[in-house]
Amino acid sequence: MKNILKKITRAMIAGSIAFAVLLVSSASAQQAAPIKNIVLVHGAFVDGSGWKPVYEILVNKGYHVSIVQQPLTSFDADLAAVKRVLDLQDGPCILVGHSYGGGLITEAGNDPHVVGLVYIAAHAPDKGESEADNGKRIPSAYKSLQKPANGFDYIDPAQFPADFAADLPEKQAQFMANAQMPTADEVFHALIKNPAWRTKPSWYMVAMADRIINPDLERMYAKRAGSHTIEIAGASHSVFESHPKEVARLIIEAAISTSK
Repeated sequence: MKNILKKITRAMIAGSIAFAVLLVSSASAQQAAPIKNIVLVHGAFVDGSGWKPVYEILVNKGYHVSIVQQPLTSFDADLAAVKRVLDLQDGPCILVGHSYGGGLITEAGNDPHVVGLVYIAAHAPDKGESEADNGKRIPSAYKSLQKPANGFDYIDPAQFPADFAADLPEKQAQFMANAQMPTADEVFHALIKNPAWRTKPSWYMVAMADRIINPDLERMYAKRAGSHTIEIAGASHSVFESHPKEVARLIIEAAISTSK
Protein backbone atom coordinates (compact mmCIF):
# COMPACT_ATOMS: atom_id res chain seq x y z
CA MET A 1 0.00 0.00 0.00
CA LYS A 2 2.81 2.40 0.92
CA ASN A 3 4.51 1.73 -2.42
CA ILE A 4 1.29 2.51 -4.26
CA LEU A 5 0.90 5.80 -2.35
CA LYS A 6 4.51 6.72 -3.11
CA LYS A 7 3.95 6.05 -6.81
CA ILE A 8 0.78 8.15 -6.80
CA THR A 9 2.55 10.99 -4.98
CA ARG A 10 5.47 10.91 -7.41
CA ALA A 11 3.08 10.90 -10.36
CA MET A 12 1.22 13.90 -8.93
CA ILE A 13 4.46 15.81 -8.32
CA ALA A 14 5.69 15.02 -11.81
CA GLY A 15 2.38 16.12 -13.27
CA SER A 16 2.45 19.37 -11.30
CA ILE A 17 5.99 20.11 -12.45
CA ALA A 18 5.08 19.39 -16.07
CA PHE A 19 2.03 21.64 -15.81
CA ALA A 20 4.11 24.44 -14.26
CA VAL A 21 6.70 24.14 -17.01
CA LEU A 22 3.91 24.27 -19.58
CA LEU A 23 2.51 27.45 -18.03
CA VAL A 24 5.93 29.13 -17.92
CA SER A 25 6.65 28.12 -21.50
CA SER A 26 3.26 29.44 -22.61
CA ALA A 27 3.79 32.75 -20.81
CA SER A 28 7.27 33.08 -22.29
CA ALA A 29 5.92 32.39 -25.76
CA GLN A 30 3.28 35.07 -25.30
CA GLN A 31 5.85 37.52 -24.00
CA ALA A 32 8.17 36.86 -26.89
CA ALA A 33 5.47 37.11 -29.57
CA PRO A 34 6.80 39.49 -32.22
CA ILE A 35 5.18 42.91 -32.61
CA LYS A 36 3.65 43.02 -36.08
CA ASN A 37 1.39 46.09 -35.93
CA ILE A 38 2.74 49.51 -36.89
CA VAL A 39 0.71 52.74 -36.84
CA LEU A 40 2.11 55.77 -38.73
CA VAL A 41 1.04 59.36 -37.99
CA HIS A 42 1.92 62.19 -40.38
CA GLY A 43 2.70 65.76 -39.43
CA ALA A 44 1.38 69.19 -40.34
CA PHE A 45 0.93 70.42 -43.94
CA VAL A 46 1.12 66.91 -45.43
CA ASP A 47 -0.99 63.77 -45.49
CA GLY A 48 -0.37 60.08 -44.92
CA SER A 49 0.67 59.34 -48.51
CA GLY A 50 4.19 60.50 -47.71
CA TRP A 51 4.62 57.32 -45.66
CA LYS A 52 4.30 55.13 -48.77
CA PRO A 53 8.05 54.30 -49.14
CA VAL A 54 8.27 53.32 -45.46
CA TYR A 55 4.95 51.47 -45.67
CA GLU A 56 6.13 49.34 -48.58
CA ILE A 57 9.35 48.33 -46.83
CA LEU A 58 7.52 47.35 -43.64
CA VAL A 59 4.77 45.44 -45.43
CA ASN A 60 7.37 43.51 -47.43
CA LYS A 61 8.95 42.57 -44.09
CA GLY A 62 5.67 41.08 -42.90
CA TYR A 63 4.36 43.94 -40.77
CA HIS A 64 0.74 45.08 -40.63
CA VAL A 65 0.85 48.83 -41.21
CA SER A 66 -1.95 51.36 -40.61
CA ILE A 67 -1.64 55.00 -41.67
CA VAL A 68 -3.64 57.66 -39.85
CA GLN A 69 -5.21 60.41 -41.97
CA GLN A 70 -5.91 63.04 -39.35
CA PRO A 71 -7.75 66.18 -40.58
CA LEU A 72 -5.37 68.79 -39.09
CA THR A 73 -8.40 70.82 -37.98
CA SER A 74 -7.78 70.68 -34.21
CA PHE A 75 -5.59 68.76 -31.80
CA ASP A 76 -8.61 66.96 -30.33
CA ALA A 77 -9.91 65.94 -33.77
CA ASP A 78 -6.47 64.71 -34.78
CA LEU A 79 -6.03 62.82 -31.52
CA ALA A 80 -9.42 61.18 -32.02
CA ALA A 81 -8.35 60.07 -35.51
CA VAL A 82 -5.23 58.41 -34.08
CA LYS A 83 -7.25 56.68 -31.37
CA ARG A 84 -9.73 55.31 -33.91
CA VAL A 85 -6.91 53.59 -35.75
CA LEU A 86 -5.41 52.29 -32.51
CA ASP A 87 -8.78 50.78 -31.62
CA LEU A 88 -8.59 48.71 -34.81
CA GLN A 89 -5.31 47.02 -33.85
CA ASP A 90 -5.63 43.33 -33.01
CA GLY A 91 -2.62 43.33 -30.68
CA PRO A 92 0.31 45.41 -29.42
CA CYS A 93 1.71 48.01 -31.79
CA ILE A 94 4.48 50.50 -32.39
CA LEU A 95 3.21 54.07 -32.77
CA VAL A 96 5.25 56.32 -35.07
CA GLY A 97 4.98 60.09 -35.51
CA HIS A 98 6.62 62.64 -37.79
CA SER A 99 6.84 66.35 -36.98
CA TYR A 100 3.58 67.55 -35.38
CA GLY A 101 2.56 63.89 -35.35
CA GLY A 102 5.04 63.51 -32.50
CA GLY A 103 2.79 65.51 -30.20
CA LEU A 104 -0.12 63.29 -31.16
CA ILE A 105 1.71 60.04 -30.41
CA THR A 106 2.99 61.54 -27.16
CA GLU A 107 -0.62 61.79 -25.96
CA ALA A 108 -2.17 58.87 -27.86
CA GLY A 109 0.71 56.60 -26.87
CA ASN A 110 -0.95 55.98 -23.50
CA ASP A 111 -3.33 53.63 -25.29
CA PRO A 112 -2.83 50.06 -24.01
CA HIS A 113 -2.19 48.79 -27.55
CA VAL A 114 0.98 50.90 -27.76
CA VAL A 115 4.19 49.27 -26.51
CA GLY A 116 6.73 51.62 -28.08
CA LEU A 117 7.02 55.09 -29.64
CA VAL A 118 9.12 56.16 -32.62
CA TYR A 119 9.74 59.84 -33.27
CA ILE A 120 10.87 60.84 -36.77
CA ALA A 121 12.13 64.45 -36.69
CA ALA A 122 9.17 65.03 -34.39
CA HIS A 123 8.03 67.06 -31.44
CA ALA A 124 7.86 65.25 -28.10
CA PRO A 125 6.53 67.80 -25.60
CA ASP A 126 6.33 67.18 -21.89
CA LYS A 127 3.28 67.75 -19.68
CA GLY A 128 2.12 71.36 -19.97
CA GLU A 129 4.28 72.05 -23.04
CA SER A 130 3.28 72.85 -26.62
CA GLU A 131 5.40 72.48 -29.71
CA ALA A 132 4.97 76.20 -30.43
CA ASP A 133 6.49 77.16 -27.08
CA ASN A 134 9.35 74.69 -27.49
CA GLY A 135 9.96 76.02 -30.99
CA LYS A 136 10.40 79.51 -29.54
CA ARG A 137 12.90 78.25 -26.96
CA ILE A 138 15.04 76.57 -29.62
CA PRO A 139 14.01 78.32 -32.86
CA SER A 140 14.09 76.70 -36.27
CA ALA A 141 15.62 78.17 -39.42
CA TYR A 142 12.59 78.54 -41.65
CA LYS A 143 10.69 81.83 -42.08
CA SER A 144 8.18 80.70 -44.69
CA LEU A 145 5.18 79.94 -42.44
CA GLN A 146 2.07 81.84 -43.51
CA LYS A 147 -0.68 82.64 -41.00
CA PRO A 148 -3.84 83.82 -42.79
CA ALA A 149 -6.84 85.26 -40.97
CA ASN A 150 -8.82 82.03 -41.29
CA GLY A 151 -6.55 80.35 -38.71
CA PHE A 152 -5.17 77.66 -41.03
CA ASP A 153 -1.42 77.93 -41.54
CA TYR A 154 0.60 76.83 -44.55
CA ILE A 155 4.14 77.10 -45.88
CA ASP A 156 4.84 79.47 -48.77
CA PRO A 157 4.89 77.08 -51.77
CA ALA A 158 7.82 78.91 -53.33
CA GLN A 159 9.95 78.24 -50.25
CA PHE A 160 8.50 74.86 -49.29
CA PRO A 161 11.09 72.75 -51.21
CA ALA A 162 14.06 74.45 -49.56
CA ASP A 163 12.57 74.55 -46.08
CA PHE A 164 10.63 71.28 -45.87
CA ALA A 165 12.09 68.92 -48.45
CA ALA A 166 15.53 70.06 -49.55
CA ASP A 167 16.85 66.50 -50.00
CA LEU A 168 13.99 65.34 -52.24
CA PRO A 169 13.90 65.68 -56.05
CA GLU A 170 12.74 69.17 -57.00
CA LYS A 171 9.55 68.02 -58.77
CA GLN A 172 8.53 65.85 -55.82
CA ALA A 173 9.17 68.67 -53.35
CA GLN A 174 7.19 71.13 -55.46
CA PHE A 175 4.29 68.68 -55.70
CA MET A 176 4.27 68.44 -51.90
CA ALA A 177 4.27 72.25 -51.73
CA ASN A 178 1.23 72.51 -53.97
CA ALA A 179 -0.59 69.58 -52.35
CA GLN A 180 -0.01 70.67 -48.76
CA MET A 181 -2.86 70.63 -46.24
CA PRO A 182 -3.43 73.93 -44.43
CA THR A 183 -3.23 73.18 -40.72
CA ALA A 184 -5.17 74.78 -37.87
CA ASP A 185 -2.80 77.10 -36.01
CA GLU A 186 -4.30 75.97 -32.72
CA VAL A 187 -2.77 72.48 -33.00
CA PHE A 188 0.69 73.91 -32.47
CA HIS A 189 -0.39 75.45 -29.17
CA ALA A 190 -2.10 72.39 -27.67
CA LEU A 191 -0.72 71.47 -24.26
CA ILE A 192 0.28 67.87 -23.60
CA LYS A 193 -1.48 66.34 -20.60
CA ASN A 194 0.13 62.92 -20.18
CA PRO A 195 3.34 62.25 -22.14
CA ALA A 196 3.56 58.55 -22.98
CA TRP A 197 7.34 58.65 -23.42
CA ARG A 198 7.63 58.93 -19.64
CA THR A 199 6.35 55.38 -19.22
CA LYS A 200 7.02 53.67 -22.56
CA PRO A 201 10.25 53.05 -24.48
CA SER A 202 10.98 55.35 -27.39
CA TRP A 203 13.22 55.70 -30.43
CA TYR A 204 14.18 58.96 -32.12
CA MET A 205 15.55 59.95 -35.52
CA VAL A 206 17.21 63.37 -35.72
CA ALA A 207 17.23 65.01 -39.16
CA MET A 208 20.51 66.90 -39.05
CA ALA A 209 19.62 69.43 -41.79
CA ASP A 210 16.05 70.03 -40.59
CA ARG A 211 14.87 73.62 -41.09
CA ILE A 212 11.35 73.10 -39.71
CA ILE A 213 12.37 71.77 -36.27
CA ASN A 214 15.79 72.75 -35.00
CA PRO A 215 17.94 69.57 -34.80
CA ASP A 216 19.06 70.73 -31.34
CA LEU A 217 15.43 70.71 -30.21
CA GLU A 218 15.10 67.19 -31.62
CA ARG A 219 18.18 66.15 -29.66
CA MET A 220 16.74 67.69 -26.51
CA TYR A 221 13.51 65.73 -26.96
CA ALA A 222 15.39 62.49 -27.53
CA LYS A 223 17.72 62.95 -24.57
CA ARG A 224 14.92 63.91 -22.19
CA ALA A 225 12.83 60.90 -23.18
CA GLY A 226 15.82 58.56 -22.95
CA SER A 227 15.17 57.54 -26.55
CA HIS A 228 17.34 55.19 -28.56
CA THR A 229 18.61 57.82 -30.99
CA ILE A 230 20.12 57.93 -34.48
CA GLU A 231 21.05 60.99 -36.53
CA ILE A 232 20.83 61.23 -40.32
CA ALA A 233 23.38 63.59 -41.88
CA GLY A 234 22.03 65.95 -44.53
CA ALA A 235 18.42 64.92 -43.89
CA SER A 236 15.69 67.52 -44.27
CA HIS A 237 12.41 67.59 -42.38
CA SER A 238 11.12 65.15 -45.02
CA VAL A 239 13.51 62.47 -43.79
CA PHE A 240 10.62 59.98 -43.71
CA GLU A 241 10.49 60.23 -47.53
CA SER A 242 14.15 60.85 -48.35
CA HIS A 243 15.51 58.07 -46.08
CA PRO A 244 12.76 55.43 -45.92
CA LYS A 245 15.18 52.54 -45.41
CA GLU A 246 16.69 54.12 -42.31
CA VAL A 247 13.25 55.07 -40.98
CA ALA A 248 11.90 51.56 -41.53
CA ARG A 249 15.00 50.06 -39.91
CA LEU A 250 14.46 52.16 -36.77
CA ILE A 251 10.80 51.14 -36.59
CA ILE A 252 11.74 47.48 -36.98
CA GLU A 253 14.35 47.87 -34.23
CA ALA A 254 11.61 49.20 -31.94
CA ALA A 255 9.29 46.32 -32.86
CA ILE A 256 11.98 43.71 -32.20
CA SER A 257 13.12 45.31 -28.94
CA THR A 258 9.62 45.51 -27.50
CA SER A 259 8.97 41.87 -28.44
CA LYS A 260 11.67 40.62 -26.04
